[in-house]
Amino acid sequence: MFIENRIWLGYKAGDMAFRVPADSEPRETRFWQDESGQKWRSFGNICWYTNLDIPKRHEELDLFRLFDPETYPRYDNFDAIEVGRVEDIPCDYYGSMGVPLTFLDKYNPDQFEILGITKTWFGMATKTYPEQIQVDKEGTEKRVSKLNDGAVLEAATPPVGKTYYRVDGKNYIQTYPRILIRRRKPA
Repeated sequence: MFIENRIWLGYKAGDMAFRVPADSEPRETRFWQDESGQKWRSFGNICWYTNLDIPKRHEELDLFRLFDPETYPRYDNFDAIEVGRVEDIPCDYYGSMGVPLTFLDKYNPDQFEILGITKTWFGMATKTYPEQIQVDKEGTEKRVSKLNDGAVLEAATPPVGKTYYRVDGKNYIQTYPRILIRRRKPA
């Protein structure tokens, strides 16, 4: 529905607070009581979806970073570049990009097109990996097939203190899920 522009995020996304019943047990985090005694909980992963065309949906995202292949590596298994933060979307690049899920809160269909998601079940992956050796941050190795679940970046050298994967003598890291987008060219 996001790809077809039939649904999008509304005005409120992210951290939201909710009143909870008086008999709610206190929690260590995201729980408080106000001065009137009302108990509250908050959640950082809440958002409102809508199909109402709201002004927020057409706010232009200011872009100022210039594309540089050293800064924006290409995925090994998707035809797109990695953009680690929404504010780092390059202003002069019109190819496919993988951006964080938080992009959905900034999505403007006049400025961008949503192509998909970097989950291989979506069908946009360009490569399937044979069995891999996963090396965790402590150096423990095990055989897995996890690279076939999302976007992958090749690493020239094994990353220190991070989980990575080895396949046929090459090192890879897997990104968090990304929304695949493309900028629309100005008219």
